[in-house]
Amino acid sequence: MRLFWPALLVLTTSCGVAEEGTQPVVTGRFGSKPIVSIPQGKPGRTPRITVLSVGSGRRTVPGDVVLADVDIRRWSGNRPYLSTHDGNQPTTVVFDGRQVTETWRQSLIGRPAGSRVMLVSPAGEAVGPNVPLTGVSPADTLVLVFDILGGYPPDARLVGRTLPVVPADLTPDAPPRTLIDGSGPEVVAGSRVVVQYVAASWPSRTVVDSSYRRGGPSAFTLEAGSVPAAWAGALAGRRVGSRVAVPSPGPRPMLYVIDILDTITRVRRPGGTSRCPACPQPRPARITPRSRAAGRS
Repeated sequence: MRLFWPALLVLTTSCGVAEEGTQPVVTGRFGSKPIVSIPQGKPGRTPRITVLSVGSGRRTVPGDVVLADVDIRRWSGNRPYLSTHDGNQPTTVVFDGRQVTETWRQSLIGRPAGSRVMLVSPAGEAVGPNVPLTGVSPADTLVLVFDILGGYPPDARLVGRTLPVVPADLTPDAPPRTLIDGSGPEVVAGSRVVVQYVAASWPSRTVVDSSYRRGGPSAFTLEAGSVPAAWAGALAGRRVGSRVAVPSPGPRPMLYVIDILDTITRVRRPGGTSRCPACPQPRPARITPRSRAAGRS
């Protein structure tokens, strides 16, 4: 599932600081929706990338699937355009050389997890000509603020494990079942969880969705409305590194098998407590590309 992805566009452009134009001011903690102040002056005519804060996690590398929150607004009038913070689901960016702009690649690749990066760019170079730009022309300037949650190999899996398979005796009315016990950090309700999964329809048990087939891990917020209803109760309390069989009853029953690769505690609104994803903390369970430890299947 992808809330947003750039359309087809590959650019060769300088992303340094332009000689003209002034920069927006961004406040707020990593993981929270940014507060953006747009200056009165005109923006520059070339894309500009600014690292607002540097995280302490693993640095993203070419070939990674990058999971990130992104807030996009128009320079003119500082009007919101799109924000994954509102939908509680980060975007999944697959760098396959076809669907991602060069400005996004330079913003996201080579950055440590936990970093916040700002991109100021004409809309046509920021999101691509094939993305519907309602109320925005390709020449309009957009301000994008990325919170980089992490980068993962497209075929990341629990180390030493084969691809998940739906158990032959799993039915929609059965309780969730732990297939592999993990030893990483505990997943808590409301946190971000990074997973690979397969989903099969009932009663045919035909696989109808698989993150492995669609390009790699995805991140979800573990709360009602952001994930299938059965996921929230089944994954809360499990540990990173676990594989869980999750039946989902209802009008359209489904059978899921979910590998928990990582968890990130969300930054809460003022008045609450939180763990900063950019600060040192327990690392995710060991995951590996198929070509290394687990072998091919």
